[in-house]
Amino acid sequence: MKILIMAGGRGTRLWPLSRTEKPKQFQKLISDKTMLQETADRLLPLGSWKDFYISTSSYYVKEVQRELPNVPKENIIDEPVNREQASSIALSCAFFIKRYPNEIAIALPADHMIKKDKVLIAAIKNAAAFLEKNPDYILTIGIKPDAVDTSLGYIKKGKKFTGTGSGTIFKAEKFIEKPDLETAQELIKNGDYFWSSGIYIFKPKNLIERYKKFVPDTYQRILKFINAVDTPEYGEVLEKEYPGSDPVPFAYSIVENDNKVLMIPADLGWSDIGSWAVLKDSLVKHNNRNFVKAAHLDIGSKDLLVYGSPKKLIATVGLKGLIIVDTPDVILICDKSQSQDVKKIVAMLEKTNGEKHL
Repeated sequence: MKILIMAGGRGTRLWPLSRTEKPKQFQKLISDKTMLQETADRLLPLGSWKDFYISTSSYYVKEVQRELPNVPKENIIDEPVNREQASSIALSCAFFIKRYPNEIAIALPADHMIKKDKVLIAAIKNAAAFLEKNPDYILTIGIKPDAVDTSLGYIKKGKKFTGTGSGTIFKAEKFIEKPDLETAQELIKNGDYFWSSGIYIFKPKNLIERYKKFVPDTYQRILKFINAVDTPEYGEVLEKEYPGSDPVPFAYSIVENDNKVLMIPADLGWSDIGSWAVLKDSLVKHNNRNFVKAAHLDIGSKDLLVYGSPKKLIATVGLKGLIIVDTPDVILICDKSQSQDVKKIVAMLEKTNGEKHL
Protein backbone atom coordinates (compact mmCIF):
# COMPACT_ATOMS: atom_id res chain seq x y z
CA MET A 1 0.00 0.00 0.00
CA LYS A 2 1.15 3.53 -0.82
CA ILE A 3 0.34 6.28 1.65
CA LEU A 4 -0.36 9.79 0.41
CA ILE A 5 -0.41 12.52 3.06
CA MET A 6 -1.77 15.81 1.75
CA ALA A 7 0.10 18.67 3.44
CA GLY A 8 -0.44 21.74 1.30
CA GLY A 9 -3.25 23.64 3.06
CA ARG A 10 -3.13 27.00 4.85
CA GLY A 11 -5.37 26.38 7.89
CA THR A 12 -6.65 29.96 8.03
CA ARG A 13 -9.17 29.28 10.79
CA LEU A 14 -6.28 28.58 13.17
CA TRP A 15 -4.68 31.96 12.53
CA PRO A 16 -2.57 33.56 14.01
CA LEU A 17 -0.66 30.37 14.89
CA SER A 18 -1.27 28.83 11.47
CA ARG A 19 0.42 31.21 9.03
CA THR A 20 1.61 31.19 5.43
CA GLU A 21 5.15 30.60 6.67
CA LYS A 22 4.12 27.62 8.82
CA PRO A 23 0.48 26.43 8.56
CA LYS A 24 -1.24 24.12 11.02
CA GLN A 25 0.10 20.84 9.60
CA PHE A 26 3.58 21.98 10.69
CA GLN A 27 2.49 23.14 14.15
CA LYS A 28 2.67 21.22 17.44
CA LEU A 29 -0.97 21.66 18.35
CA ILE A 30 -1.70 18.60 20.51
CA SER A 31 1.69 17.10 21.45
CA ASP A 32 5.43 17.62 21.06
CA LYS A 33 5.11 16.47 17.44
CA THR A 34 3.69 18.44 14.53
CA MET A 35 0.39 17.38 12.99
CA LEU A 36 2.28 16.04 9.96
CA GLN A 37 4.55 13.95 12.17
CA GLU A 38 1.56 12.65 14.16
CA THR A 39 -0.18 11.61 10.94
CA ALA A 40 2.87 9.83 9.53
CA ASP A 41 3.63 7.99 12.77
CA ARG A 42 0.13 6.58 13.12
CA LEU A 43 0.27 5.16 9.58
CA LEU A 44 3.61 3.36 9.94
CA PRO A 45 1.92 -0.02 10.60
CA LEU A 46 0.79 0.08 6.96
CA GLY A 47 4.26 0.15 5.44
CA SER A 48 7.81 1.44 5.56
CA TRP A 49 8.96 5.03 4.97
CA LYS A 50 9.56 4.30 1.28
CA ASP A 51 5.79 3.77 0.96
CA PHE A 52 5.02 7.30 2.13
CA TYR A 53 4.35 10.14 -0.30
CA ILE A 54 3.79 13.73 0.78
CA SER A 55 1.90 16.13 -1.47
CA THR A 56 2.65 19.74 -0.61
CA SER A 57 3.34 23.22 -1.95
CA SER A 58 6.78 23.86 -3.38
CA TYR A 59 7.13 26.41 -0.58
CA TYR A 60 6.94 23.69 2.11
CA VAL A 61 9.17 20.97 0.63
CA LYS A 62 12.12 21.81 2.89
CA GLU A 63 9.89 21.81 5.97
CA VAL A 64 8.53 18.38 5.03
CA GLN A 65 12.07 17.07 4.58
CA ARG A 66 13.07 18.48 7.97
CA GLU A 67 10.09 16.94 9.77
CA LEU A 68 10.07 13.58 7.95
CA PRO A 69 13.72 12.89 7.06
CA ASN A 70 13.02 9.17 6.50
CA VAL A 71 10.65 9.83 3.60
CA PRO A 72 12.65 9.58 0.33
CA LYS A 73 13.08 12.96 -1.35
CA GLU A 74 11.69 11.57 -4.58
CA ASN A 75 8.44 10.80 -2.71
CA ILE A 76 7.77 14.45 -1.87
CA ILE A 77 5.44 15.72 -4.57
CA ASP A 78 5.66 19.48 -4.82
CA GLU A 79 2.83 21.50 -6.30
CA PRO A 80 4.04 24.68 -8.04
CA VAL A 81 0.66 26.35 -7.41
CA ASN A 82 -2.42 25.48 -5.34
CA ARG A 83 -5.03 23.82 -7.57
CA GLU A 84 -7.14 22.12 -4.88
CA GLN A 85 -7.27 18.49 -3.79
CA ALA A 86 -8.53 16.89 -7.01
CA SER A 87 -5.43 18.11 -8.82
CA SER A 88 -2.99 17.14 -6.05
CA ILE A 89 -4.41 13.61 -5.89
CA ALA A 90 -4.32 13.39 -9.70
CA LEU A 91 -0.63 14.34 -9.75
CA SER A 92 0.14 11.82 -7.00
CA CYS A 93 -1.69 9.08 -8.90
CA ALA A 94 0.68 9.66 -11.79
CA PHE A 95 3.60 8.70 -9.52
CA PHE A 96 1.82 5.60 -8.20
CA ILE A 97 0.75 4.40 -11.65
CA LYS A 98 4.24 4.91 -13.11
CA ARG A 99 6.09 3.27 -10.22
CA TYR A 100 3.58 0.77 -8.77
CA PRO A 101 0.76 0.25 -11.28
CA ASN A 102 -1.09 -2.40 -9.28
CA GLU A 103 -0.81 -0.94 -5.79
CA ILE A 104 -3.61 0.31 -3.55
CA ALA A 105 -3.25 3.83 -2.17
CA ILE A 106 -4.70 5.78 0.71
CA ALA A 107 -4.97 9.58 0.63
CA LEU A 108 -5.64 11.63 3.76
CA PRO A 109 -5.01 15.09 5.21
CA ALA A 110 -1.95 15.85 7.31
CA ASP A 111 -3.74 18.00 9.87
CA HIS A 112 -6.49 15.88 11.44
CA MET A 113 -6.50 14.53 14.98
CA ILE A 114 -7.16 10.81 15.43
CA LYS A 115 -7.05 9.31 18.91
CA LYS A 116 -7.79 5.67 18.02
CA ASP A 117 -4.92 4.68 15.74
CA LYS A 118 -5.62 0.94 15.85
CA VAL A 119 -9.22 1.43 14.73
CA LEU A 120 -8.01 3.53 11.81
CA ILE A 121 -5.46 0.91 10.73
CA ALA A 122 -8.08 -1.86 10.96
CA ALA A 123 -10.52 0.14 8.79
CA ILE A 124 -7.85 0.85 6.17
CA LYS A 125 -6.80 -2.81 6.01
CA ASN A 126 -10.44 -3.81 5.66
CA ALA A 127 -10.82 -1.40 2.75
CA ALA A 128 -7.61 -2.63 1.11
CA ALA A 129 -8.70 -6.28 1.35
CA PHE A 130 -11.97 -5.36 -0.34
CA LEU A 131 -10.22 -3.42 -3.12
CA GLU A 132 -7.97 -6.35 -3.97
CA LYS A 133 -11.07 -8.16 -5.22
CA ASN A 134 -13.12 -5.10 -6.21
CA PRO A 135 -10.63 -2.56 -7.61
CA ASP A 136 -13.17 -0.28 -9.28
CA TYR A 137 -14.50 1.21 -6.02
CA ILE A 138 -13.52 4.20 -3.90
CA LEU A 139 -13.79 3.69 -0.14
CA THR A 140 -13.96 6.37 2.50
CA ILE A 141 -14.24 6.37 6.28
CA GLY A 142 -17.33 7.92 7.87
CA ILE A 143 -17.20 9.33 11.39
CA LYS A 144 -20.25 9.02 13.66
CA PRO A 145 -21.07 12.62 14.69
CA ASP A 146 -20.93 13.51 18.36
CA ALA A 147 -21.96 17.16 17.87
CA VAL A 148 -23.79 19.43 15.45
CA ASP A 149 -21.16 20.87 13.10
CA THR A 150 -21.87 23.09 10.09
CA SER A 151 -18.25 23.21 8.89
CA LEU A 152 -18.02 19.56 7.81
CA GLY A 153 -19.32 17.41 4.98
CA TYR A 154 -21.82 14.63 5.73
CA ILE A 155 -22.30 11.20 4.13
CA LYS A 156 -25.56 9.26 4.30
CA LYS A 157 -25.09 5.58 5.03
CA GLY A 158 -26.92 3.49 2.45
CA LYS A 159 -27.60 -0.23 2.33
CA LYS A 160 -25.07 -2.74 3.61
CA PHE A 161 -22.71 -3.72 0.81
CA THR A 162 -20.55 -6.40 2.44
CA GLY A 163 -18.89 -7.48 5.68
CA THR A 164 -20.03 -7.90 9.26
CA GLY A 165 -19.61 -6.13 12.58
CA SER A 166 -17.03 -3.35 12.65
CA GLY A 167 -15.87 -4.49 9.20
CA THR A 168 -19.20 -3.76 7.53
CA ILE A 169 -19.00 -1.69 4.35
CA PHE A 170 -21.99 0.40 3.27
CA LYS A 171 -23.05 2.16 0.12
CA ALA A 172 -22.42 5.91 0.31
CA GLU A 173 -25.92 7.06 -0.62
CA LYS A 174 -25.80 10.85 -0.41
CA PHE A 175 -23.38 13.70 0.29
CA ILE A 176 -24.18 17.04 1.94
CA GLU A 177 -21.43 19.65 2.16
CA LYS A 178 -21.36 22.10 5.09
CA PRO A 179 -25.10 22.27 5.88
CA ASP A 180 -26.72 25.16 7.71
CA LEU A 181 -27.47 24.76 11.41
CA GLU A 182 -31.06 23.58 11.01
CA THR A 183 -30.09 21.01 8.37
CA ALA A 184 -27.13 19.76 10.45
CA GLN A 185 -29.43 19.23 13.43
CA GLU A 186 -31.80 17.17 11.27
CA LEU A 187 -28.93 15.08 9.92
CA ILE A 188 -27.78 14.23 13.44
CA LYS A 189 -31.33 13.23 14.47
CA ASN A 190 -31.65 11.05 11.38
CA GLY A 191 -28.86 8.75 12.59
CA ASP A 192 -27.75 7.61 9.14
CA TYR A 193 -25.43 10.54 8.45
CA PHE A 194 -21.71 10.47 9.16
CA TRP A 195 -19.01 13.10 8.99
CA SER A 196 -16.78 12.87 5.94
CA SER A 197 -13.26 12.15 7.20
CA GLY A 198 -11.47 13.12 3.98
CA ILE A 199 -9.78 9.70 4.01
CA TYR A 200 -9.95 7.79 0.70
CA ILE A 201 -8.69 4.32 -0.25
CA PHE A 202 -8.50 3.39 -3.93
CA LYS A 203 -6.55 1.83 -6.79
CA PRO A 204 -4.90 4.73 -8.63
CA LYS A 205 -5.11 3.21 -12.11
CA ASN A 206 -8.86 2.72 -11.62
CA LEU A 207 -9.36 6.11 -9.98
CA ILE A 208 -8.06 8.06 -12.96
CA GLU A 209 -10.91 6.71 -15.05
CA ARG A 210 -13.15 8.88 -12.83
CA TYR A 211 -11.12 11.89 -13.87
CA LYS A 212 -11.68 10.93 -17.50
CA LYS A 213 -15.44 11.02 -16.82
CA PHE A 214 -15.80 13.92 -14.38
CA VAL A 215 -12.70 16.13 -14.83
CA PRO A 216 -11.59 15.37 -18.41
CA ASP A 217 -9.17 18.26 -18.76
CA THR A 218 -7.23 17.17 -15.68
CA TYR A 219 -7.32 13.57 -16.95
CA GLN A 220 -5.41 14.60 -20.07
CA ARG A 221 -2.80 16.21 -17.85
CA ILE A 222 -2.55 13.04 -15.71
CA LEU A 223 -1.53 11.10 -18.81
CA LYS A 224 1.24 13.62 -19.47
CA PHE A 225 2.39 13.42 -15.84
CA ILE A 226 2.54 9.62 -15.98
CA ASN A 227 4.80 9.74 -19.02
CA ALA A 228 7.03 12.40 -17.45
CA VAL A 229 7.48 10.98 -13.91
CA ASP A 230 11.09 9.94 -13.23
CA THR A 231 12.33 11.44 -16.51
CA PRO A 232 14.37 14.62 -17.11
CA GLU A 233 11.26 16.21 -18.66
CA TYR A 234 9.15 15.98 -15.51
CA GLY A 235 9.90 19.47 -14.16
CA GLU A 236 9.10 21.14 -17.47
CA VAL A 237 5.85 19.18 -17.87
CA LEU A 238 4.81 19.96 -14.29
CA GLU A 239 5.38 23.71 -14.69
CA LYS A 240 3.48 23.76 -17.96
CA GLU A 241 0.52 21.52 -17.13
CA TYR A 242 -0.19 21.72 -13.40
CA PRO A 243 -1.27 25.40 -13.24
CA GLY A 244 -3.98 24.60 -15.79
CA SER A 245 -5.48 21.73 -13.78
CA ASP A 246 -9.06 22.25 -12.62
CA PRO A 247 -9.08 23.89 -9.14
CA VAL A 248 -11.86 21.71 -7.69
CA PRO A 249 -12.18 19.67 -4.48
CA PHE A 250 -11.78 15.91 -4.83
CA ALA A 251 -15.01 15.22 -2.92
CA TYR A 252 -17.07 17.61 -5.02
CA SER A 253 -15.70 16.65 -8.43
CA ILE A 254 -15.17 12.89 -8.07
CA VAL A 255 -16.58 11.31 -4.93
CA GLU A 256 -20.00 12.96 -4.89
CA ASN A 257 -20.61 12.14 -8.56
CA ASP A 258 -19.51 8.53 -8.70
CA ASN A 259 -21.85 5.59 -8.07
CA LYS A 260 -19.13 3.27 -6.78
CA VAL A 261 -18.27 4.98 -3.51
CA LEU A 262 -18.52 2.96 -0.31
CA MET A 263 -18.22 3.95 3.34
CA ILE A 264 -16.76 2.23 6.37
CA PRO A 265 -18.16 3.69 9.63
CA ALA A 266 -15.52 4.03 12.34
CA ASP A 267 -15.14 5.65 15.73
CA LEU A 268 -11.64 7.11 15.41
CA GLY A 269 -11.72 9.82 18.07
CA TRP A 270 -11.50 12.07 15.02
CA SER A 271 -11.41 15.83 14.60
CA ASP A 272 -10.45 17.94 11.60
CA ILE A 273 -9.32 20.71 14.01
CA GLY A 274 -11.02 23.18 11.72
CA SER A 275 -11.10 26.01 14.26
CA TRP A 276 -9.83 26.99 17.70
CA ALA A 277 -13.17 26.00 19.24
CA VAL A 278 -13.00 22.55 17.64
CA LEU A 279 -9.45 22.10 18.92
CA LYS A 280 -10.49 23.09 22.44
CA ASP A 281 -13.53 20.81 22.51
CA SER A 282 -11.53 17.91 21.04
CA LEU A 283 -8.94 18.11 23.80
CA VAL A 284 -11.18 19.03 26.73
CA LYS A 285 -14.59 17.39 26.65
CA HIS A 286 -15.97 19.18 29.73
CA ASN A 287 -16.98 22.61 28.44
CA ASN A 288 -16.34 24.44 31.70
CA ARG A 289 -12.71 23.35 31.81
CA ASN A 290 -9.96 25.42 30.25
CA PHE A 291 -7.35 24.22 27.77
CA VAL A 292 -4.05 25.97 28.34
CA LYS A 293 -0.77 25.78 26.46
CA ALA A 294 0.99 28.84 27.83
CA ALA A 295 2.22 30.44 31.03
CA HIS A 296 -1.16 31.18 32.60
CA LEU A 297 -2.73 32.39 35.83
CA ASP A 298 -6.48 32.46 36.23
CA ILE A 299 -9.17 33.42 38.70
CA GLY A 300 -12.65 32.06 38.07
CA SER A 301 -12.63 31.67 34.28
CA LYS A 302 -14.40 28.86 32.39
CA ASP A 303 -14.30 27.30 28.93
CA LEU A 304 -11.18 29.10 27.73
CA LEU A 305 -8.52 28.14 25.22
CA VAL A 306 -5.29 29.94 26.09
CA TYR A 307 -2.41 29.41 23.67
CA GLY A 308 0.89 31.21 23.99
CA SER A 309 4.52 31.07 25.08
CA PRO A 310 6.02 29.81 28.36
CA LYS A 311 8.00 33.06 28.39
CA LYS A 312 5.00 35.42 28.56
CA LEU A 313 2.44 35.19 31.33
CA ILE A 314 -1.23 35.42 30.35
CA ALA A 315 -3.53 36.27 33.27
CA THR A 316 -7.32 35.90 33.04
CA VAL A 317 -10.04 36.84 35.51
CA GLY A 318 -13.72 35.92 35.36
CA LEU A 319 -13.86 35.13 31.64
CA LYS A 320 -16.02 32.56 29.89
CA GLY A 321 -16.01 30.98 26.45
CA LEU A 322 -13.09 32.84 24.93
CA ILE A 323 -10.21 31.95 22.62
CA ILE A 324 -6.94 33.71 23.50
CA VAL A 325 -3.94 33.13 21.24
CA ASP A 326 -0.69 35.03 21.72
CA THR A 327 2.07 34.92 19.09
CA PRO A 328 5.16 37.15 18.81
CA ASP A 329 3.38 39.65 16.54
CA VAL A 330 -0.37 39.04 16.94
CA ILE A 331 -2.84 38.58 19.80
CA LEU A 332 -6.20 37.01 18.95
CA ILE A 333 -9.13 37.26 21.36
CA CYS A 334 -12.49 35.97 20.16
CA ASP A 335 -15.73 34.48 21.40
CA LYS A 336 -15.46 30.71 21.21
CA SER A 337 -18.82 30.47 19.40
CA GLN A 338 -17.48 32.67 16.59
CA SER A 339 -14.07 31.08 16.11
CA GLN A 340 -15.00 29.94 12.58
CA ASP A 341 -14.93 33.64 11.64
CA VAL A 342 -11.19 33.90 12.26
CA LYS A 343 -10.73 33.13 8.57
CA LYS A 344 -12.53 36.43 7.85
CA ILE A 345 -9.68 38.27 9.61
CA VAL A 346 -7.27 36.54 7.24
CA ALA A 347 -9.41 37.63 4.29
CA MET A 348 -9.33 41.22 5.59
CA LEU A 349 -5.55 41.10 5.87
CA GLU A 350 -5.30 39.81 2.30
CA LYS A 351 -7.44 42.71 1.04
CA THR A 352 -5.53 45.38 3.02
CA ASN A 353 -2.03 44.16 2.12
CA GLY A 354 -1.38 42.89 5.63
CA GLU A 355 1.08 40.25 4.38
CA LYS A 356 3.36 40.51 7.39
CA HIS A 357 0.57 39.10 9.56
CA LEU A 358 -0.52 36.34 7.16
